[in-house]
Amino acid sequence: MRTILTFGFIFLYLLVGYIPLGIFWLYGKFVDQKKADLIQLRMIQWVFRVLHVLAGIRVTVIGEENIPRDEAVLYVANHRSMVDIVITYARCPGLTGFVAKDVVNKVPALRAWMKRLHCEFLNREDIKEGLKTILNCIEKVKNGISIFIFPEGTRNKNKEDATDIGEFKDGSFKIASKTGCKIVPVAITGTNKIFEDHFPTIKAADIILEYGKPVTFKELDKEDQKHIGAYFQNTIQGMLIAHQNL
Repeated sequence: MRTILTFGFIFLYLLVGYIPLGIFWLYGKFVDQKKADLIQLRMIQWVFRVLHVLAGIRVTVIGEENIPRDEAVLYVANHRSMVDIVITYARCPGLTGFVAKDVVNKVPALRAWMKRLHCEFLNREDIKEGLKTILNCIEKVKNGISIFIFPEGTRNKNKEDATDIGEFKDGSFKIASKTGCKIVPVAITGTNKIFEDHFPTIKAADIILEYGKPVTFKELDKEDQKHIGAYFQNTIQGMLIAHQNL
């Protein structure tokens, strides 16, 4: 029943979602684009909170006070599940675009909402297109829109070790080094238990979501700047290890 309700709600929203998309497009074009963007953000966050309830997701949040409220930032997180976006996007305080795999761009209704919410699609097989995506993200941050990225590049499927984390790609951090924005490390534990571990059914689960202290690229010493992916990979892995004692 939980699975049917959750997927039924998602399907229904994507089906009727073109209506508010059209309304907000008109409002943004003729009245106030920024306000239209914020309303769309809050609507999607409401949708994601409904999904929390339907899927039985219980989230313990740590360090939310670390998120800067009045400036664009780069969020970097480990990646265990498709549900990671549902968990994290529901709590973003301001306009935030996620960097998603290019394959998502092929789903019409989902693509429409993600583009409207300043998300970018990354083709990791095409270096030129990948660079274009990073440059687009840099421009968004300069315009006050935060970016959320999973530097592993793909979901970690290790069911045995919740603290395991893949290699963080350094290229993702150019968004911060080129803009000077703060980098917020985000550690997520348990989202794979909701869906991926027993595909295709959805089960209730307890999730831990932790936001670490923000840091700018310039604050790091030269060696950490040189290996910035490894620096944040180790930072987030330390947070994941600490989650095991909670």
